[in-house]
Amino acid sequence: MNKTRGRSSLLISWLMLAGLMATLFFTGGCKVSKDDGQKVRDLEFTVVGDTDMPAELRQIITEKAVQPFKLTFSDEQNLFIAVGYGPQATGGYSIAVHALYLTSNSIVIDTELLGPEKGENPAPETSYPYVVVKTENLENPVIFQ
Repeated sequence: MNKTRGRSSLLISWLMLAGLMATLFFTGGCKVSKDDGQKVRDLEFTVVGDTDMPAELRQIITEKAVQPFKLTFSDEQNLFIAVGYGPQATGGYSIAVHALYLTSNSIVIDTELLGPEKGENPAPETSYPYVVVKTENLENPVIFQ
């Protein structure tokens, strides 16, 4: 009977040790780096028009423009970041790009939809304002603000 109790105690000890090691591995051994949101550097960018973007991206935007969208598209050299604000009642809208910068592990873009100027007579047709910026091709995820 002592042999059985000894084996059970040994088995329980091994299971507890395995559980402790697994806990240490999953909580202490595998750390996920957090992005504190601090700017590392500004990214140079160019606002591109329809003729300066890849045809595939132009097609995607045409399909998505009927509602607000945020998307990225990359080719071998460039990263394109597009932000659309969906249908607007009139023309005369523009989009300001306030910031495009790199953090420790992401790219942040901050845009704003600007309405028609006071006193401006915008076209009465529905418009679908969007902006596309081209920057260096980085593998970081994009955060839209």
